[in-house]
Amino acid sequence: MRKNRQGTACVILAGGLGTRMKSGLPKVLHPIAGRPMITYAIDAALSLNPEKCVVVVGAMGETIKEALSGYAGKLIFAVQKKPLGTAHALSAGLAGLKSFRGGIMVLNGDGPLLKSSTLKKFLSLHRRAGNALSLASFIAKEPGSYGRIVRDGSGLPLRIVEKSDLTDEESNIDEVNSGLYLMEPETVGLLEKVKPNPGKKEYYLTDILALAGKSGLKTGVYPIAPEEEFAGVNTYSELRLAEDIIRGRLIAALAGSGVKFLHPGLTFIDATVEIAPGSLIYPNTYIQGCTKIGKGCIIYPNVRIIDCVLEEGAIIKDSSLMEGSRICKSAQVGPFAHIRPGSVIRERAKIGNFVEVKKSVIGEGTKAQHLSYIGDSTVGKDVNIGAGTITCNYDGVKKHQTVIGDGVFIGSDTQLIAPVKVGKGSYVGAGSTIRRNVPAGSLGISRAEQKNIKGWARKREKRKGSSK
Repeated sequence: MRKNRQGTACVILAGGLGTRMKSGLPKVLHPIAGRPMITYAIDAALSLNPEKCVVVVGAMGETIKEALSGYAGKLIFAVQKKPLGTAHALSAGLAGLKSFRGGIMVLNGDGPLLKSSTLKKFLSLHRRAGNALSLASFIAKEPGSYGRIVRDGSGLPLRIVEKSDLTDEESNIDEVNSGLYLMEPETVGLLEKVKPNPGKKEYYLTDILALAGKSGLKTGVYPIAPEEEFAGVNTYSELRLAEDIIRGRLIAALAGSGVKFLHPGLTFIDATVEIAPGSLIYPNTYIQGCTKIGKGCIIYPNVRIIDCVLEEGAIIKDSSLMEGSRICKSAQVGPFAHIRPGSVIRERAKIGNFVEVKKSVIGEGTKAQHLSYIGDSTVGKDVNIGAGTITCNYDGVKKHQTVIGDGVFIGSDTQLIAPVKVGKGSYVGAGSTIRRNVPAGSLGISRAEQKNIKGWARKREKRKGSSK
């Protein structure tokens, strides 16, 4: 058994153009469950605590670097100037490992389904065997275009054969190359011997297995995980399938922790979402971004929540949209409500149907149950906001604030022309247009005098009859 001399580094190949996606976005940045595809491979690699982690980028490298800025200090970027194959890409990646002399694990940036546990198992097998080169394989239901693993009669791996070079006998092989490699320095040195493919004139990393064998190096090929984990993403169809799998894993993990899903297959949750035990999620809900949901919350159908915090016991009723806001303990929102960014709905407050709240604080126990717009406002506790209330916050040039004190009663069909303040304990009569501040404990009312014209309807009918 050879002795692995040093630790492990990871090289993630991410220079592919992804032409089949027909998109201006680099393939590895296409989102899966709210995160760029490549971040799943990066996180799996970083779970090994590698000494270094190199990402090999191509023509759109600057875009990829910017998207991965959250990994500052954890990644090294190397550039493959021309797309000349996987062996050429790894050679470019070695520029980030000049002082490193340990084993190098090679992963694909478009393989988001590979689990950390599989990488750890693979690394363990490699070290226990003392291999100079290890390769992960899998048994394919339909080998298709995958390179086949050719072994000798004793099971020793000999080479990887691409589809175009298969013999009739080799076409029946169902063990295929996963693209996951682990190689020691003596194997890395063989990259210089890889020759360009006669057809595409590219340098394929698959050739390294045969070269290692011919050089007398110890190799191992291990079918360590199901086909699903090694699936690459090259088309939007494959992207959708990968997303289904990842979301299924996320929901399974949350369900295992005590979150109840009434129909997991119709629930869409990003990988960045956190949900505490005891919450209930109805179907056809979209929970996205950096949303955090506390214990005992209920999310009813057709709800979309983006970058929000829901505290314990919050209830979001049917067909509501919430963005960048906080819903505090035991507060209720919906149905058919829109909570726009920068809003805070305090404890036990109720925002009802067809109510829109924008960049406002709604106080504890306050109710706005129907057909209202509250924008750029601070609303105190235990306020009643009647149906059809509008805070008129925009004068055509600037936004202005409305401040409503504790215990205020706002009558239905009221317009509050900002900037304006309604003092604590005040009342505003229904149908009022409030242009000036209402002092505490006062009644604010603004109505034209009502006139009743007797007999008007009968006279109108006579006029209609005479005109026929």
